[in-house]
Amino acid sequence: MASKIDVTRDDYKVFYPINTRWMDNDVYGHVNNVTYYSYFDTATNTFLINHCGLDINNGDLIAFVVSSGCEYLAPIAFPDKINVGIRVDRLGNSSVQYGIGIFREGVSQACAFGHFVHVFVNRVTNKPVTIPEKMRKALSAISVE
Repeated sequence: MASKIDVTRDDYKVFYPINTRWMDNDVYGHVNNVTYYSYFDTATNTFLINHCGLDINNGDLIAFVVSSGCEYLAPIAFPDKINVGIRVDRLGNSSVQYGIGIFREGVSQACAFGHFVHVFVNRVTNKPVTIPEKMRKALSAISVE
């Protein structure tokens, strides 16, 4: 990953707007660190549903988070509007590692950045499955590999 100084919007392929919520703030007056993972989850699953054909209710395929991490650079707080940038850093047979950045609306420099890894599994067996071609193609389109 780029050094903390140069994590910018240019590093990401797709963005999703999210409004922070009052409940996102902690007693220190900023969005609590664990909430960033909710933003990661929202952005990646929005991409999977809208661009990859993931059927979260009835599909045979589901995605499990197996690894995540986040570096915090600057605080955000309610009522900030943010954009979550995503890209694919690594695309495997049954897994994908996303690079994710959190940006204040209209600001180029990231407030936070990190990674999120999904393993795709069969809904019934929970066993890893090969990423379907339609999904692979959409994920490849935002890949930096």
